[in-house]
Amino acid sequence: MSGADRPEKGRDFPYVSQIIGKALRDLTEKRLLELVRAEPVPRHLAIIMDGNRRFAEQRGIGVNDGHEAGRDTLEELLDWCLEIGIRVLTVYGLSTENLQRPREELEGLMDLFDRSLRQIAEDERVHRHHIRVRVIGNRALLPAKVQEAIGIAERATAGYSDYLYNVALGYGGRDEIVEAIRALAREVRAGTLEPDEIDSAAVSRHLYTAEIPDPDLVFRTSGEERISNFLLWQSAYSELYFSDVMWPGLTRIEFLRAIRAFQMRRRRYGG
Repeated sequence: MSGADRPEKGRDFPYVSQIIGKALRDLTEKRLLELVRAEPVPRHLAIIMDGNRRFAEQRGIGVNDGHEAGRDTLEELLDWCLEIGIRVLTVYGLSTENLQRPREELEGLMDLFDRSLRQIAEDERVHRHHIRVRVIGNRALLPAKVQEAIGIAERATAGYSDYLYNVALGYGGRDEIVEAIRALAREVRAGTLEPDEIDSAAVSRHLYTAEIPDPDLVFRTSGEERISNFLLWQSAYSELYFSDVMWPGLTRIEFLRAIRAFQMRRRRYGG
């Protein structure tokens, strides 16, 4: 056999390594899913979807391409939540602070929200699983086309209640609390509420999330360990989980790890 005919030593090793690595990941994911399904999952999962811009920078693609990739991950996340039975999902789509970003990026984001909300209204999964879609935040800060798309998505799913899917757009936790205080002050001035009757339940009734249970788990991607003005009042007793992965790179196995971490914490103190 000539030298040209002999297999090059180690030439196939990278491929074998990839196959073994995938097999191990698949086994880990399968085992995690079994463990997660065996115990109670969060009723309400809140997600801070952070890292689209850094993901784009790392891969040398445009910022708006990073946001598109993040939208694709969100589509997968909805399937993962349905798979394990999470009933309420709230995602942080656009904060009030995000409205200060460059005009080109904001225009791309608004186009993305417009398209995505209109698609939700026709999404087969949404109607099959009876998912009610709601947008929370200050809608007046959003373009007319996005406000119109919000109306389309909400009207198309208004009769559903099996699952709740909430998208925070133009949302700021401090602004939400301030608006609740103003509403309570108006009631006091009108004589329909006594100051001594104001308690935490009264405040909660005036929040965007008045009909939504508080989140059991707040999950943030990108390695940042803060909640960035998201559900400040509602997350007072939530478990927090932070992942180093950028949002568009989130995988099912990392999602399951977050849910499993929540379950282990609750088990430790009998929650």
